[in-house]
Amino acid sequence: MGHSSMPVYSMTGYATAQLGGPAATGSGETARESGPGLGLEIRSVNSRFLDLVFKLPDELRANEPALRELLGTRLKRGKVEVRGWVEGRADNLPRPPSAQDLQRLVSLQDSVRSWLPAAAPLSVAEVIQITSRQQAHTGNLSESLVQLAQTALDGLVGAREREGKRLATMLLDRIGQLRQLVKDAQPLVPQLVEQQRQRFLDRWNEALSAGGAGASNQAIASDMAQDRALTEATAFAIRIDVAEELTRLDSHLSEIERLIKKGTEVGKRLDFLIQELHREANTLGSKSSNLELTRISVDMKVLIEQMREQVQNIE
Repeated sequence: MGHSSMPVYSMTGYATAQLGGPAATGSGETARESGPGLGLEIRSVNSRFLDLVFKLPDELRANEPALRELLGTRLKRGKVEVRGWVEGRADNLPRPPSAQDLQRLVSLQDSVRSWLPAAAPLSVAEVIQITSRQQAHTGNLSESLVQLAQTALDGLVGAREREGKRLATMLLDRIGQLRQLVKDAQPLVPQLVEQQRQRFLDRWNEALSAGGAGASNQAIASDMAQDRALTEATAFAIRIDVAEELTRLDSHLSEIERLIKKGTEVGKRLDFLIQELHREANTLGSKSSNLELTRISVDMKVLIEQMREQVQNIE
């Protein structure tokens, strides 16, 4: 039965994961053996769509498509930045190249210079760069990186879920407060309409008694006056009757509550409903003919604005 509801996810979150390298072990000596250290950091903020940004060093760049695909399966919206790094030994210096690597480089250099005698010989820095890049590739980085991304992604989704839960609680609290305001406004409506009709009828009665009854043309005039007063009263009553707005506010609130409890990707739909809420609260304010109703409308708008800010962060 509990399967019908899913968590609401926030679009903001942060996670980091590390593998091998100095971080994996206590002492520098054993860290030497653990191969290149690998780190990954994912942070996300809100965005209308899924926007993935990668900041990877050269030796990891080939894995971008795989990471993109992995993230796309779990995240639907948000601006997500993925930063990766590779660490060498504990002191972060490349390991000395093997004799075999050096031999191969020397023979490569010899064959190039036999054709191009003017070519500059390899510098120490170039030798280190070539051999350390090769070492990075020999440790199977791709597999480790995807594994690491999975861990970091689990962490990120967990963070987004916790933040989503907090947002959902805040939204449900605002809905409760708005419901109370709708309830406060309801009894005011018939009372306002009635007051207004009464005011018109009083004015009509005054006009009638002022003319003195009896003459037939007086009766016709009074009939016309009564008709006109009632038409005016009705028109005004319709204009200030906000029952319809209150009903719509209430049904929007129910729909928002249903979506929050249903969970998963509800952000865009919630965003739309908040705009609708705002419209009804505005109409309520502009129709309002008494102070109490104006105050209710202002309170509603404050709560709706707070909800709008919270909803902007929901996936």
